[in-house]
Amino acid sequence: MEYCIIADNVVLGQDVKIFAFVNLYGCEIGDRTKLGTFVEIQKGVKIGNDCKISSHTFICEGVTIEDDVFIGHNVTFINDKLPRATNSEGLMQSEKDWECIPTLVKKGASIGSSATILCGITIGENALVGAGAVVTKDVPPNTIVAGVPATIIQMIEKT
Repeated sequence: MEYCIIADNVVLGQDVKIFAFVNLYGCEIGDRTKLGTFVEIQKGVKIGNDCKISSHTFICEGVTIEDDVFIGHNVTFINDKLPRATNSEGLMQSEKDWECIPTLVKKGASIGSSATILCGITIGENALVGAGAVVTKDVPPNTIVAGVPATIIQMIEKT
């Protein structure tokens, strides 16, 4: 875990694999999960067991990722619908000036590289988000979505 910053308040499961240049604080990472290089995971994030988080991914406060989820390279999660640098008085915003809106990624879902996931949505079980997609609304279970904005491409047959 060379060149990693892992705060004292991080909860790591058993056999978690962490590559270089990872920044973790106030989060929970499940058993056997792998975190690629240049990943940041913020406070309050919960990641389940047996997940793979690929390099250059940003997982912000308010995100919950269930078990067996794949996150591709350079995936970005958003937690604020109205981001601003300053408040109405012109001062730098603090936590009291905005609302963190949660996002849920259900068991077995996969998110392709460079996808952007807006806040307040659920990505259903076993769903697949195509590379480069911008997800603006819920993704039903067992579906493939792609595009900007992401739309349903096809259903995934259950095995």
